[in-house]
Formats: sequence, C-alpha cells, structure tokens
Amino acid sequence: MSTQSPAHPRVRANDVVRLLVELFALFSFGFWGFVAWPLPWNIVFGIATPLFALLVWALFRSPKAVVRLDAFGKGLVEIAIMGAAALVWLTMGQWIIALVFGVVATVSGVIQGRRELE
Repeated sequence: MSTQSPAHPRVRANDVVRLLVELFALFSFGFWGFVAWPLPWNIVFGIATPLFALLVWALFRSPKAVVRLDAFGKGLVEIAIMGAAALVWLTMGQWIIALVFGVVATVSGVIQGRRELE
C-alpha cells in the first residue's frame, strides 16, 4: 500500500527524463524553424512548429489531455512528435544528435508506455 496521497503523486526519474525530452523536442522544432528556412519563413516556422507540436501534445498526449486516447494511440502521437524532432536534426546534418535523441526518447517512451499498461 502506498503512502502517497493522490494530490501529491510520486515523481520518478523517467518523469524528469520525459520532461527534458519534451522540452528538447520543442527546442529542436524552434531551432530548425529559425535555422533551416530563409527570411521571413524562418520566423514563421521557428514559432509555428514548436507551438503546433505543443498543441498536439496537449490535446492527445499530456496527462490532462483534452482528447482521451488509449495507450496505443498515445504512443502513436508520441512517436510522431519525437520522430519528427529526430528527423529535424537529420535534415540539418546532425545525425549524432538525432540518434542520441531518438534512443533516449524511445527508451523513455517505452518505460512510460509499460507503466501506463500496468
């Protein structure tokens, strides 16, 4: 029996890693938007891509998501966003960052998915 109250859920190490992965994905989209596009499109993509990813995450994947999905639907949304963030680094020629980010995001996502299926 857990002594944790529902108002104060336990924060696990993977929760911190997931937060950092999500923030890095948003940074990746913004960085790509500002670097990979010429003016004035760099301003549009630099602001719009992280906002779009944040909106999709908030609607479908966050703990308080507006649209409730099962664990597999949540997984598909997460794969799409994190995969796109890794692809962003590949398009900029940064395959090491893409690989490391992809591995960390995948491991963290699998751990979270297994927790949600319990």
